[in-house]
Amino acid sequence: MIIDPALIQKYNQPVPRYTSYPTVPFWKDSIDVQEWEAAFLTRFKKHNSKGGISLYIHLPFCEAMCTYCGCNKRITTNHNVELEYLAALETEWKLYREIMGEAPVISELHLGGGTPTFFSPENLEKLMGFLFRDSKIPDDREFSFEGHPNNTTRQHLETLYRLGFRRVSFGVQDNDPEVQRIINRIQPVEKLKEVTDIAREIGYTSVNYDLIYGLPLQTLTSMEKTVKQVLELKPDRIAFYSYAHVPWTSKGQRLFDENDLPSAENKLALYQLAMQLFTEGGYTDIGMDHFALPGDDLFKAAKKGAMHRNFMGYTTQHTSVLVGLGVSSISDIGTAFAQNNKNLQDYYAALVKGILPVQKGYFLTEEDIAFRKYILDLGCKGHTTFKKEHLPVLKEYTFPELRKLAEDKLITWNEEEVQITPLGHHFIRNICRAFDLLQTRTAGASQMFSKAI
Repeated sequence: MIIDPALIQKYNQPVPRYTSYPTVPFWKDSIDVQEWEAAFLTRFKKHNSKGGISLYIHLPFCEAMCTYCGCNKRITTNHNVELEYLAALETEWKLYREIMGEAPVISELHLGGGTPTFFSPENLEKLMGFLFRDSKIPDDREFSFEGHPNNTTRQHLETLYRLGFRRVSFGVQDNDPEVQRIINRIQPVEKLKEVTDIAREIGYTSVNYDLIYGLPLQTLTSMEKTVKQVLELKPDRIAFYSYAHVPWTSKGQRLFDENDLPSAENKLALYQLAMQLFTEGGYTDIGMDHFALPGDDLFKAAKKGAMHRNFMGYTTQHTSVLVGLGVSSISDIGTAFAQNNKNLQDYYAALVKGILPVQKGYFLTEEDIAFRKYILDLGCKGHTTFKKEHLPVLKEYTFPELRKLAEDKLITWNEEEVQITPLGHHFIRNICRAFDLLQTRTAGASQMFSKAI
């Protein structure tokens, strides 16, 4: 599909990625730990036996700083930090296990970072050891991890495969040597091919590549070469993210000369070029920033309308409880969010005191829960149906936005439902924005977010 550049420019506005609703900027700066524990227990008791829980483990350490990165990380070459951090994770998990009072069914698990493969295979096995102890692991689990092509070894891949992992996501970003140099992430494409081949040889059923457009020194020529190299390796999934230049929050980005960044027009051109090449290569755009081959489970889930979205991105699992362990991790129980301390020492200090290290969060109102479902339906299924009791609010805040979206042929709608068109599928974040009541009601709220493209 050829998209009118003027339409892309029109909708290239600051919009959340909607891994949550309400979005993080609207959360409270503090949270009552006891209130969180009570809400967590209620939700866990109700849903553990009906689909299990998801676990996200944040492993923050990296040996070098990638200057584009906005993640919570700690740069060090001292691997002695691994055992101290594992001990803290075990303490945090024990605190949650005491609240649960019964064996959790771990249906989904993701290791993120930072660089999870900073940790040795032996220490990752120790981590799984205490997580799995007295837990129930279903046959249809989905376990995944993020790996750096440079330090993900055969032993990492073999160990995690033996522990039940079947999906790996490699951070590629860009294959061009000059782009890699300026973002301080040197990884030859030959190394990417090597770890991909090993993963497939071992038996991993899904390999994902993360790519970013809008990085400094990227050109149409370099982007075309990177994408064609990626298509030759044929990952099962591709996450194609827009680079968000926010040097006021990510110190590493202050090292860039902003003259090295693509102009807005060039960034849009990079996006369109890659989209065209992905489509020609057999990939389908299945949602915000994500593409998949027809054989991938996520593609199949999208076709069935069974895809879900949470802080780990798109997933085939739809659990009602997500437990985030580790510094800055976020937990989601459907009725409330809680985020751990972002500072590593504060995270450790809370655990020494024997209390959960939650720092901020949000307890959802009935209205929040209702509009969260609308946003999830649109992001995962491409359509949603309205409830009559919400019509007064929808008419005041949402319907005026839907009229504008319909004029640009991004949706079809009436007062009962809305359906995203094939063209609108490229603007899902903007369409979800029509249901974001908190942002609509808050002056200047859009400035908290990166642009859609």
